Amino acid sequence: MRDMTDTGLPFAKMHGLGNDFLVIDGRSTRVEMTPELARALGDRHRGVGFDQLALIEDSDRADLALRFWNTDGSESSTCGNATRCIARAELDRTGRTALTIATERGLLSACDAGRGLTSVNMGAPRLLWHEIPLARAMETLELPIEGTPTATSMGNPHCTFFLENVESVDLATFGPAHEHHPLFPERTNVQVVQVLSRDRLRMRVWERGAGHTLASGSSSCAVAVAAVRRGLADRDLTVVLDGGTLRIRWADDGVWMTGPTAHVFSGVLTPAFLEAAR
Repeated sequence: MRDMTDTGLPFAKMHGLGNDFLVIDGRSTRVEMTPELARALGDRHRGVGFDQLALIEDSDRADLALRFWNTDGSESSTCGNATRCIARAELDRTGRTALTIATERGLLSACDAGRGLTSVNMGAPRLLWHEIPLARAMETLELPIEGTPTATSMGNPHCTFFLENVESVDLATFGPAHEHHPLFPERTNVQVVQVLSRDRLRMRVWERGAGHTLASGSSSCAVAVAAVRRGLADRDLTVVLDGGTLRIRWADDGVWMTGPTAHVFSGVLTPAFLEAAR
C-alpha cells in the first residue's frame, strides 16, 4: 500500500452475514484515525458506510493487532464479525491455518474451520458487575430492568432480553432506550432473543454506536452465554440472526464463533475526501 498523503488511502469492504466493515491496513500505510474521520467514512451517503471500522496494526505479541470504531466515531474494544473477516483474509494471504490477533479485549485465536468458514475464540465471558461494567454492584443474571435481562461482557457490554417473539419488537425504539440505560455507564449492546430449542436461538441486535445491524459476533457469543447461564440452552448452539447463522460454542478455553465471511470490494479513499473529513 502507498502513502495516503500522496495517492489516497486503500481500504477493503467486508461483511459477516451482512454485518459490514470498512477495513484499513495500517501496517504499511500511515493512518491517523479520528472520531471525525470515522464518522465521515461511516456515512452511507457521503462516505463508504459500515457498521464498524477496523484498523489493522502491527503487534509485537501477536500476528496482527486490531482497533475498532463505530459509525458515531466512538471506539469499541471488540468486534467479533470484523475479527473473523480479517482473520479469513489474513489466512488466505499467508496460506496459514491459524493466527493470533491482539485487541483491547486481549489476545484472540483464529483458525480455518473448513468449508470456507472461519473460527475465532472471543475469550472467556466476563460476568461480574464491575467487569461489564454496571453502575453499581448487583447480580448480572437478572438485572432490575423490566424484562429482567442478563448482562455479559465479551470485551464490550451486552444486555440480553429473552422474549416469546423477537419479530414483534421495534428495535428502533427498544434498542436506544436500553443502550443508554443508566445501569450501563459505557452504554450497551442490546439483544432480543427467542429460544427455538436448546441448540438454536433467534436473535436480533441493536449495537451501541451503530444501531440495528444484521448480525453481531460478540452479541451472538453474549446471548449464548446468557442462555446457558439461565438454563435455556446447551453450550454448543446456532444463533439465527437477521443476516444468517453463526455457530457458537462456549468451551473451557473461551467462546468460539464460527461462520462465513465475504470480501466485497477494495478501493482507495481520495486525498480530497480525507482532508475534508479531518
